[in-house]
Amino acid sequence: MKQFIGYYFLFIVILFTLFYAPTSILSTAFNDAQTKLTLFMIEMFLKPNQLHGVDIWINPHYKVIISQACNGSIPILFLFASVLAYPARWIHKIIWMLIGYVVFSLVNVFRILLVVYATQTGEGRGDFYWSHDIVGNLLLMLTGLALFVIFMKTARK
Repeated sequence: MKQFIGYYFLFIVILFTLFYAPTSILSTAFNDAQTKLTLFMIEMFLKPNQLHGVDIWINPHYKVIISQACNGSIPILFLFASVLAYPARWIHKIIWMLIGYVVFSLVNVFRILLVVYATQTGEGRGDFYWSHDIVGNLLLMLTGLALFVIFMKTARK
């Protein structure tokens, strides 16, 4: 267990330095690509002209901005660190990292659409808070936990 925790924190530092922090062309390219993918998938479900660049307009005075923090890369990197730290075969790790990437990308789109819908149909900032900070983050945490538990259950030691 100590070895897993040590490797987990090591992989957190490595992955966030390489793919999230604005430290290299790689992190910028990854986050730009992830944001573009997220916006591409979201646009199919929005009203015409509701998406402008990275802004989703809720009403003429309120918008949701899809930035690096909202593109789904954070939970993806946390899952990747967990998978990489766990003692399993590399092919199993790679397969589950791919599965995790796809699942988290889809769940993140659903989360953003939930936030947009709740904020549009509700009363504004209060609905944004509960749909984004409470329900949305809980959805991402439970997804990550479920993916990691299934990964561990299917791994051969």
